Amino acid sequence: MRARRSTEPAPLFFTVRETAEILRVDTATIYRAIREDAFPSVKVRTRYVVPVAALEELIDEAAEHGGCVDVAAMATRRRQERDVARALGGGLR
Repeated sequence: MRARRSTEPAPLFFTVRETAEILRVDTATIYRAIREDAFPSVKVRTRYVVPVAALEELIDEAAEHGGCVDVAAMATRRRQERDVARALGGGLR
């Protein structure tokens, strides 16, 4: 990842390639996880981007608990929370 000049604003999103580089995995791994709804992302037409905040959350979670963070388990929990909110007439999407 290239160094950012101090005058440039911090990015809000990473590309899939940047995300893969940060996590040191193949881009196919990130795309697969996104398609399985097991990795946080935003789809803009045919392109996916990953919120910086999502990666920061994963990093914080790993550092705080000192163990392995299962992104798929986090996604499952998110889906369950959305399903419950929908069943209760809530606004979570």
